[in-house]
Amino acid sequence: MRRRPAALTFHRLTPLQALVDFVLAVAAYWLSFRLRFDLRHVSEASPKFSNLFNHTWFLVGISVVLAIWALGGYHRPWRHTDGHDDFRAGQGVVLGLLLFLGLNGIVQPATWPSSQGITTTYPPPSIYGAAIVAGILFVVGVRVVVRAVAERRFLFGTRGSGRTALIVGAGEGGRLVLREMVRNPQLGLRPAGFVDDDEQKQRTRVDGVRVLGRIADLPRVIDEVEPDEIIIAIPSAPGTLRAEVLRAGRHRGVPVRTLPTVFELLQAGPGAAVRQVREVRVEDVLGRDPVVMELDRVGAYLRGETVLVTGAGGSIGSELCRQIARVGPARLILLDHAEDNLFRIERELLEDRQVPEGTVASVIADVKEGERIREVLAEHAPTVVFHAAAYKHVGLMELNPVEAVRNNSIATRLMARLCGEAGVGRFVLVSTDKAVRPATVMGASKALAELAVESAAQRWTGTRYSCVRFGNVLGSSGSVVPIFQRQIAKGGPVTVTDPGMTRYFMTIPEAVQLVIQAGSLGSTGEILVLDMGEPVKILQLAHDMIELSGLKPDEDIAIEIVGPRPGEKLHEELFNPFETPRSTGTSRIRAADREKFAPDVVENMFDEIALLVLEGDARGVATKVAELRETHAGPAKAGTTRDVDPSASAYTGPL
Repeated sequence: MRRRPAALTFHRLTPLQALVDFVLAVAAYWLSFRLRFDLRHVSEASPKFSNLFNHTWFLVGISVVLAIWALGGYHRPWRHTDGHDDFRAGQGVVLGLLLFLGLNGIVQPATWPSSQGITTTYPPPSIYGAAIVAGILFVVGVRVVVRAVAERRFLFGTRGSGRTALIVGAGEGGRLVLREMVRNPQLGLRPAGFVDDDEQKQRTRVDGVRVLGRIADLPRVIDEVEPDEIIIAIPSAPGTLRAEVLRAGRHRGVPVRTLPTVFELLQAGPGAAVRQVREVRVEDVLGRDPVVMELDRVGAYLRGETVLVTGAGGSIGSELCRQIARVGPARLILLDHAEDNLFRIERELLEDRQVPEGTVASVIADVKEGERIREVLAEHAPTVVFHAAAYKHVGLMELNPVEAVRNNSIATRLMARLCGEAGVGRFVLVSTDKAVRPATVMGASKALAELAVESAAQRWTGTRYSCVRFGNVLGSSGSVVPIFQRQIAKGGPVTVTDPGMTRYFMTIPEAVQLVIQAGSLGSTGEILVLDMGEPVKILQLAHDMIELSGLKPDEDIAIEIVGPRPGEKLHEELFNPFETPRSTGTSRIRAADREKFAPDVVENMFDEIALLVLEGDARGVATKVAELRETHAGPAKAGTTRDVDPSASAYTGPL
């Protein structure tokens, strides 16, 4: 929807504002006459100019008001204006007096007999200069005074009412938060002060509110001003800073809220901004730098394409659908075998996000069924496929190795082959860091999936294949975060497998945006690895989540160390020992260079595993999968095969 021009926006105070500007413009014009003629009455100055003011003052007032109106000077009450509006008002004064010069020549309100006959009388140039200076002072000044009175009345006239808020950050974000408080008394918030680490702002006032100290001084400042809440007004603040503020507030029983992150603001689009102050969430305190990029730019290659997303109802798949829909594909095909999840994301896209109904097509299908997938590819002819369908729960896959390999490995091989045969332009596999030196069935099944995609890239060169590998995402179905949330909601205990255990974390929207970008990078068959930042200690994550719930670790909620599960590693890795990280020229995405297996080697491996899966031989599948670590000790040179000792076992989990 197109926005109405500011000049055409009116409110109930617009007539009064125009009248005030009219009076002030005339006053400035009158004052310039008085100054020009040494404060004498104009009629005593010169017969030529004696009646000029009386014949032209109304033109000056009308011209200035019209010019300010044309520049959008009356589109909102003056108490809500800012420096940009003041600048436009000053421009309106200058433009208005120039307009008066033209109108004076057309209307000719004052004339003077001369040797050429009757001619129009114009004010002396000095009067224009003085009128411009005085007009700007009057017109801009009245706006500043109105704003100052409104803010002073808010800051000092209502000390006994409303909740007080301590604002962390005295930059643009903090000033925007303060301005919202001033403009919207119904919010019931009053500023208690700022804290900011900028040395130049210490012991000063920002928009009339004092900077009370640095962020490190928060405990002292909280004790002194006793705010009702704390607002973090730094959208780009790292997680360590948010965690520091959160701990200081929680320790003294003061709730903490935050502005959206830069990533959220970019996702929300223009105008989302400051009123979206929200509670601090776990992703805010992870101590990692947020991902910031422009989806329209990095996903431009999807615009006008037919895009198929498998596992569209899952946590990763559904976010892929949301973000791809924003780019503007010609068609978006949602494929999932779970009807409830598929229906939910379809309704969200069509109703909440207002995606055109003809753009979205929902398909019930199982990626393990070749004939059904072949039908879908033939009917919809996708040009880009994101394969996100997978089983993710490590513990469940340990108990069901046949299904893990059937769904994660063999189905990926099938999808890659069918997409190559159908001439799909791009195929992107969503992989995991658990495929690196796999110690579980789930990790090994995803490592096999990566091999399947590498093999397909060598067989079907018309399709651009890639794998995108990354660590844990917050809130996904297999993440530890929802497990901790459920345990805290039940009153504990929160179970941690090992005090030293770490994991990589990223929010789902951030990870998906990097997946979309990675889909356009590199050459076919590459494994692209997302930079997940620094690993996070799971024990610290448990502490943070308990504190975010307003409780105290080990007092209100117990934390139990239960020991690692079979096959669970203390630290996840993003690269295998035989892989070499390589820059892709894009920040936060690297390539994993490694020698590729010959396609025949991979096909033989899959044929053996597929036979065991078909027979339902869980032990045989587990044994075969166990060979993967030995295989991953380093493949033979491309084009050759190497003997693999079936007894060489890497996977030692239970059957």
